[in-house]
Parts: sequence; C-alpha cells; structure tokens
Amino acid sequence: MAVCKIYNTSSNALPAYESQMAAGMDLRANLSESVVLNPGERKLIPTGLFIELPADCEAQIRPRSGLAMKHGITVLNSPGTIDPDYRGEIKVLLVNLSDEPFEIQHGERIAQMVVAKFQQVELVPVASADELSDTQRGAGGFGHSGTK
Repeated sequence: MAVCKIYNTSSNALPAYESQMAAGMDLRANLSESVVLNPGERKLIPTGLFIELPADCEAQIRPRSGLAMKHGITVLNSPGTIDPDYRGEIKVLLVNLSDEPFEIQHGERIAQMVVAKFQQVELVPVASADELSDTQRGAGGFGHSGTK
C-alpha cells in the first residue's frame, strides 16, 4: 500500500475506507457554520485537509451517490483532480441540481476521494487522423453501440 501524508486542520476524523474493498474515502465538510446550497447554486466547501500524494498518483474527487440520488447534490467538476504537486487545502465544488435548498453541516460527508496511479505521455504530432491505428470501434462515440 502506498503512503500519502495528510495534515488535518479540522475537528473531523481522517478520511478512511469504510469497507475492505472500498475504492474511495469520504471527505467531510469543515465549516464554522452550516452552509445552504440553493437550487442551481454552486459553492466551494473546505475540508481542512492537506495531502502529499505519491508522485505517480492523483486524487479524484467524486460525488457521493446518496447525496446525488436523494438531494441532487453533486461535484460540479466531477471527477475533480488533485495533482501530486498540489499542497493547498482540499476543497470540494458542490452544486445543487434539485429544486430544494440543501443545508450542509460541519462534519457532513460531502464527496469521496479515490487515489489512482497515472502516467504522463509524450504527444507526437501526426499529419492526419489516417496515421492513427484502426480499431473495431473507430470514431464511434456518444452512444453509437446502442442501449440494448
């Protein structure tokens, strides 16, 4: 298991995997007072967490399915990416897609964080798309394979 240094300025417990095979850890709001997210509104919610990721990893910030399903609350830039050289506070950009205001309390689980390996690539320009290799899928996208 890789090591990730973390500094917690909040009164919340550190993020943790809630089951043996969980991919993500829940992030909690670090608030001095509750925040109301009105319909259509977006706000940056602090967590009080600062991390040092391994050089070949990113942290992906994703919505919590329960908040999305029950309240229409989601992460606007999903998944948000935290690069391994970022040292600022982790903040979560939430948006309310419902018709009702939603109140966020201190300590509430607002998003999940998945740490994943990545690799950088060297881009090599080619003269045309004909120089790209053929695949069975080709240029098909946006539902080209149907729904059933």
